[in-house]
Amino acid sequence: MSRKYDDIINLPHHVSSTRQHMPVSDRAAQFSPFAALTGHDAAVKETGRITEQKTELSEDAKAYLNEQLNMIQIRIDEMPVVSITYFVPDKKKAGGEYVPVTGTVKTIDEFERTVVMWDKTRIPIDDILEIIFTSTVEEVEK
Repeated sequence: MSRKYDDIINLPHHVSSTRQHMPVSDRAAQFSPFAALTGHDAAVKETGRITEQKTELSEDAKAYLNEQLNMIQIRIDEMPVVSITYFVPDKKKAGGEYVPVTGTVKTIDEFERTVVMWDKTRIPIDDILEIIFTSTVEEVEK
């Protein structure tokens, strides 16, 4: 009984004289799954990411923050160290997050309405939720 491939089954394996043999790891890659929806996983993760809404401060809270800013401004030469929590809008969707920053205040720019820290962080005054006046550099050095 003759089988279909008996004439070629015992021939030697062909080795190309012009191309290098493909490594097994590269051969496996040709059988990897195809991602038809490129970016779909990233879009699902982005949709599921939670953002916060900006808190609208009461008049009393705004007055208290104003007092804190005035105290910092008065003591600016003493290089006040503060902790400021402020709202950073999300670049991709509605909302954002509250970010705490602790550092030394360099200046308060009243024209641009920002608090400028020595590390060059610029914090919009209208986005500040909380200011905790911790110390001055002079007090820390003692």
